Amino acid sequence: MSRRVVLWVAFLLVHLGVALLGWVQANQPMGDVYFLYEPWSTRALNDGGIVGITKPWVYPPLALLPMVLAHGLSWIHGYTVGWAVFVTACSAAAFGLLVGRGRSSGRTVAAWFWLAFLALLGPIGMYRIDAVTVPLAVAGLLWLAKAPWAGSVLLAIGAWMKIWPAALILAGLLALRRRAVVLGGAAIVSGAVLAGVVLAGGASHALGFVTAQTGRGLQLEAPVSMFYLWRAVADIPGSFIFYNRDLLTFQVAGPHVDVVIAAMTPLLVVAVMAVAVVGGVKARRGAPFVTLFPPLSLALVLTLIVVNKVGSPQFESWLIAPLVLWLVVDRRRAWPLAATGLAIAALTQAVYPLAYHRVLAAEPFAVALLTARNLLLVVLLVWSITRLVRVSAPRRLRRGAFPGRVPTPDAAADVT
Repeated sequence: MSRRVVLWVAFLLVHLGVALLGWVQANQPMGDVYFLYEPWSTRALNDGGIVGITKPWVYPPLALLPMVLAHGLSWIHGYTVGWAVFVTACSAAAFGLLVGRGRSSGRTVAAWFWLAFLALLGPIGMYRIDAVTVPLAVAGLLWLAKAPWAGSVLLAIGAWMKIWPAALILAGLLALRRRAVVLGGAAIVSGAVLAGVVLAGGASHALGFVTAQTGRGLQLEAPVSMFYLWRAVADIPGSFIFYNRDLLTFQVAGPHVDVVIAAMTPLLVVAVMAVAVVGGVKARRGAPFVTLFPPLSLALVLTLIVVNKVGSPQFESWLIAPLVLWLVVDRRRAWPLAATGLAIAALTQAVYPLAYHRVLAAEPFAVALLTARNLLLVVLLVWSITRLVRVSAPRRLRRGAFPGRVPTPDAAADVT
């Protein structure tokens, strides 16, 4: 049996297993699908109002598209199963692009990593809108070097479903020489989405997802929340966990929490800009795309996760795309970071959904698991930034050669 066939068998088994876990694990890991996605999309199909058009919404406008499309598969066994099948089909398209003919060792390792990450992350990696953006991001990154316009379009579509792929577009703008093409693809998608929203009468809500995020409190699982969470564990007066009924999330409260909340969004912007400046300097000095882009994209994505007052467990699935690409182009150097990513995925599932009720009860062991996960995220961020800082340009490139065509130990051809 060829390794390509083995990979596809493993793909089906992992997705089937993760889908079934959603039905047996506690704490409703599928809850967003049947509590939110199905009602939102059902109302849109039945003229009951369109979120993001007729009313404010926490997601970008295109997020409604996969929610609506999943109804086309609900005949199988209801909407939730239809969602799982739809997500699996999206992942299969990107997985097929990654595996190709099964002849590349780098791509094979990256494919196994993707499957292992999903298995360790569990149902949260399938039953959230992020599960649609991850394959879009993987495919976009695989195309970015050879076909930057197509890669940019896919990443932009993902960003208009969930903001995080915009970090990958930024990395491409910095690391690729054909910046105008990358920017053009993203601009065309953005223009089309905004024009559609305006024509549908939703101009006042077109960017509502941005203001919705800036107004949020400190979500329980975010790294910044650990200070208040441990105070709750210690039963220190004034620090506690509460449920925000408007946003349907658990948050933390404590001394000066409003100051921290107000500071987090500016801090996130500054952190992203700082990483981008380092990447821009490296690009200007002639760093090759295949050595600059992987640590830059990973660092930017991790910045969005670590320096964020929102900390939903599905955010960890964002790590798949930049780590997959890094394994494709240089698996020897990428593997230690990828292994850390797998540990993060395993701890994430251990926290949610398995021990989440214990976290809500502020039990020390469960909170320690969450803290360990967040510490690993910080370690991975520092590690990726260190790798980014150490990126250097070969002497022969420092006078204007195109950095996107220089082979790495695993060959630049693997990303085209």
